[in-house]
Amino acid sequence: MDANSVFFFILTLFIGAGAGIFAYNRLFSKNSGKSMATTESTVLLESIEKVFKVVMAEGYFTEIYNYQHDKNFWNLIKDKKKALIIAKAKVLVGYDFGKMRFHFSEGDRKMIIDYFPDPEILSMDTDYKFYDIEQGWLNRFQSDDYTAILNEAKQTMNDKALESDLPRIATNQVQLMMFQIAATMNWKIDMELAESNKGHIKELGKYHPTQAKIENLEIDEES
Repeated sequence: MDANSVFFFILTLFIGAGAGIFAYNRLFSKNSGKSMATTESTVLLESIEKVFKVVMAEGYFTEIYNYQHDKNFWNLIKDKKKALIIAKAKVLVGYDFGKMRFHFSEGDRKMIIDYFPDPEILSMDTDYKFYDIEQGWLNRFQSDDYTAILNEAKQTMNDKALESDLPRIATNQVQLMMFQIAATMNWKIDMELAESNKGHIKELGKYHPTQAKIENLEIDEES
């Protein structure tokens, strides 16, 4: 092989290698631009507190929430937006024993409760889904609208949970638990509550049946 042939062979190798590297870089950069994503997150721990909260009842709720907002522009154009929201929540009701006031009588082996707090919602896990979202040309949904809708739906769910039978169940459960634990340790519990507190706890422990009225149906029987 003469010198010209060797030179031509080496030149062909360099050109082919360069074209291959160029094509590979173009293909890699094109694909990587479409598929690669970078995310960053920062978690800040603000505080840690010791608590003595005990869950006594658990409930599941579903709420169908209709939202509609009508807007009138100069009494000429009426524009509305509306949405259907289905909200689901898991609600945990219990007691914060840090709010309870009590003292001990060592000689009598008694735990004397001076104040008994109300049951409260300790946790609420919610899930929202929006359906049938409609909006006009001028009256459109903004981020603040979604935030307001979710806050109102969550507050409604919170109110319904407190109006449900969960507080009664939690009240009866916590008293049963406390008396059973005291009995296993040969202690007694005395509830020396103020009259207002005593009456309130007694009322919470009552079962309130749903008031429902069923109308009589008139049925015409024809033979």
